[in-house]
Amino acid sequence: MLGARRKDAAGTSETKAIDPLRNLGIQEDEDVKMMLQGSSMMKVHNPRRQKPRTLRLLEDGVTVCIQSPKSSRSSKDQKSFSVMEVECIREGCQSEALRHKTGSEPTNRCLTVVFKGPRKSLDLLCQSEEEARQWARGIRTLQDRVDNMTNKEKLDPWIHAFLSQADENHDDKMSYEEVQRLLCMINVDLSDQYARGLFQKCDHSADGRLDHEEIEVFCRELLRRPELDSIFLQHSANGCVLSTVDLRDFLKEQEEDFSVTHAQSLILTYELNEWAKKNQLMTPNGFTRYMLSKQNSVFDPDHARVYQDMTRPLAHYFISSSHNTYLTKDQLIGESSTEPYIRALSHGCRCVELDCWNGDRGEPVIYHGHTLTSKVPFVDVIKTINEYAFKASPYPLILSLENHCSLEQQAVMARHLRSILGDKLLLRPLTTEESKYLPSPEDLKGKILVKGKREESEECSSSSSDLNSSDDETSIAEGRSKKKKDGKKAGGSKLSPELSDLVVYTRSVHFQGFEQAAKSSPFHMSSFSERKALQLIKDSGVLFVRHNSHQLSRIYPSGQRLQSSNYNPQQMWNAGCQIVALNFQTPGEQMDLNQGRFLQNGLCGYVLKPPFMCHPDSTFNPENTGGGPGHRPVLLTIRIISAQQLPKPEWDKPSSIVDPQVWVEIHGVPIDNNKKNTPYIENNGFNPRWNCTFNFTVHVPDLALVRFMVEDHDFTSSNDFLGQYTLPFTSMRSGYRHVPLFKLDGSCLSPSALFIHVKFSPCQSSPSKSMAPSPGRSPAKCQSKRA
Repeated sequence: MLGARRKDAAGTSETKAIDPLRNLGIQEDEDVKMMLQGSSMMKVHNPRRQKPRTLRLLEDGVTVCIQSPKSSRSSKDQKSFSVMEVECIREGCQSEALRHKTGSEPTNRCLTVVFKGPRKSLDLLCQSEEEARQWARGIRTLQDRVDNMTNKEKLDPWIHAFLSQADENHDDKMSYEEVQRLLCMINVDLSDQYARGLFQKCDHSADGRLDHEEIEVFCRELLRRPELDSIFLQHSANGCVLSTVDLRDFLKEQEEDFSVTHAQSLILTYELNEWAKKNQLMTPNGFTRYMLSKQNSVFDPDHARVYQDMTRPLAHYFISSSHNTYLTKDQLIGESSTEPYIRALSHGCRCVELDCWNGDRGEPVIYHGHTLTSKVPFVDVIKTINEYAFKASPYPLILSLENHCSLEQQAVMARHLRSILGDKLLLRPLTTEESKYLPSPEDLKGKILVKGKREESEECSSSSSDLNSSDDETSIAEGRSKKKKDGKKAGGSKLSPELSDLVVYTRSVHFQGFEQAAKSSPFHMSSFSERKALQLIKDSGVLFVRHNSHQLSRIYPSGQRLQSSNYNPQQMWNAGCQIVALNFQTPGEQMDLNQGRFLQNGLCGYVLKPPFMCHPDSTFNPENTGGGPGHRPVLLTIRIISAQQLPKPEWDKPSSIVDPQVWVEIHGVPIDNNKKNTPYIENNGFNPRWNCTFNFTVHVPDLALVRFMVEDHDFTSSNDFLGQYTLPFTSMRSGYRHVPLFKLDGSCLSPSALFIHVKFSPCQSSPSKSMAPSPGRSPAKCQSKRA
């Protein structure tokens, strides 16, 4: 293992390996020790297909290698995964493949690794129950430790992984050729003159190879953050340390708590030098650790908890919602599974969709009707929902039923819902009194609501044309099939009273205009296609906002989106629509916005709408926001300073180096939509620096989202996505901040990050259409574009 010689505070030195496991504090953990040794298991693809595999934790402490009997430890073909790519570990027979293999009896030797994003789950059959428990505990332990590390601490396993790969002959030393290989791996193209000069500077033994101590010096030189050093020196009275007073002054400029108590707590938390800590001083190293910590993220940590009023009617909240939740890919031939429900619920989704159709042997199934998508038993989906409904959020979960089943199988659905969900299922109103408002998320905590048709005399005339489908939502395929059913309408079927009785507050009705809806019960809700919703926003935006102040609206993607693409959810939120359903299985800008919208309020899936959208007589117009409710312009100034440890596109050649550029985007009401970009930095994804400043005027900040997106510039083709981060404008913090980056699938790219400076100012004049360039940089190189 590569090592290093480090000096302690007294000046003595000791040889110490670059040991990620020690830094994680888990080198003595029994589960981790077992994982390092490796375990032989069976990988289960389906009941008839299983293959022997050896799983082993690598010494970086985060990578699990999956080897077949024929592959060696050094084989390039062996598979692997990072523990940070794991969504959750499910113990026992918790997947379709494992259940079908082992029957209905639960087997404690089984284990399912559920990944973030589109990667398929890994079903494993261990040799013993204890081994399965150890792997489950071990992965969770590693995830917890890594998640609580600072970015600076995360660099050690990151460095270790690349050093191990670059050290081709495994002699724990690095030749200049191996160093060049390392530089390419970490995404930086240094000039040969600079790289060789740095190598020679660190080669104190002058033998042409870097040993343990010299490797650390080389790595620390590469990781040096001159931009952080500059900020430290600006605020240090003596240029050596920050006193408590110095740190307080810095915190005041950051516009955060600048009390003596807070400054002292930061020193105790992030300073490693005992002498400095004892004297209430912060060294450059401690300052860097603090600046790279979660505590200095651009996202307001106070918004990472449930901080909003949760006692308002349901209609006053945006609700994280999924469309075609059962699909893993597109809606024509994609696989249906229980796994997407786990992913959605684990991310705080509070409304999931179930497309229900008649199945064999009297058991209903879920799939995208009249397509080649596979089918998953309704009962399996309900069992999964029961297990994961409230793990990420305690607030109510809505099951949006698109019901195409016969009376008999509807009754089966009702029985499964009652028996499996038990007390979680809401069966009756919370009060016997007639109410003008929906109950609140707090009132409905821990409850599951069924959204569907309810057989009521007052609704029969308006909804009898289609009792089984979810309001106006029909696909093209379903439309074709209706014409083939003996000339009868598919909606001619009746609604099972057993299923109807389960619908309480979320009663699906056909929308017959705002005037009619204003006279109806607040328990009624309608579904709108994206096209219909956009038309209503354009023609009657104010009325739509008013409607959404007392009734729920669900928006769903057009049936033309055969590849399960998504529409822009921001346009629907601008009108106050609560249940803006997206295809969670399809990554991209739209899902980035959804993730950003619900990043606040403790990731609970409910976000309180601005007050001006909650009044029944609101005059807010989502199409025209040049004044009126919600209009309080703020000048946002963002300086993109630098980036650290950017990834390469997964499909790029190992020898390629990225040319990164950064986009800053404002998503909100039409007048606020804007985007600007930095120049690209040639051949440097390791520590590019821009120092590029942008000004944005945000007119309706309560609805705005800010998105940072990093791309690899390409002259000959479209730019490649590298990472992004989206957050609510109202959750941004001013000052020098780090911006974590996320992959296309929404998982974290740590330690990759942007370093920025944020400033908010009262808006006194019209925004400048171009950025304020930094000295020596041509204004023409920084571009802005009205979205």
